[in-house]
Amino acid sequence: MSSDNNKSAALVVVDMQNDFADERGSLYVKGAERVLASVNREIRSAVENGDLVAYTQDWHPGSTPHFAKDGGIWPVHCVAESWGASLHPDLVVAPNAVFIRKGVDGEDGYSGFSVRSPETGEVSRTELDTELRGRKVGSLTVVGLATDYCVKETVLDARRLGYSVRVVLDCIAAVNLQPSDGAEALDAMRSAGAELV
Repeated sequence: MSSDNNKSAALVVVDMQNDFADERGSLYVKGAERVLASVNREIRSAVENGDLVAYTQDWHPGSTPHFAKDGGIWPVHCVAESWGASLHPDLVVAPNAVFIRKGVDGEDGYSGFSVRSPETGEVSRTELDTELRGRKVGSLTVVGLATDYCVKETVLDARRLGYSVRVVLDCIAAVNLQPSDGAEALDAMRSAGAELV
């Protein structure tokens, strides 16, 4: 799916981890099983096309202001090296994939491209943009969990950075802390210029 300006394409698989994608996970996203099968379809297609596949993972320390027990809003999830932080065992892992871990130092890690200190608000970049530009990637397909948080923020950052972005609707699912969160996230991504397919 390379674009016609000699730029490569990549698939970004957002946070398909046990804590989000397994019913036993601490932040299980309803509908994740359906999403998993569709995401695997997109991964296989990307591999057949020779496109890069990048996987993002929340990778938090055991205590962080991101967690409710430490003053944040989320239950403990995706603690580094834990079962919850591992990619779902049924997820296809592409050969020569790139893995981007976020929130490693206790930051809020919604976007695959950036993390933010919950204390100072300072934003810093992950390695994702560098990895993509090093491979001359210009267009992204974004899939994974969850629509209203990490998928949305990854897409918005990708658009700010100048990537063309498509989001595959049967490959995402929302947390919906508020019932309209998922729909509002789709609107925000569409408004930013992402193609929803």
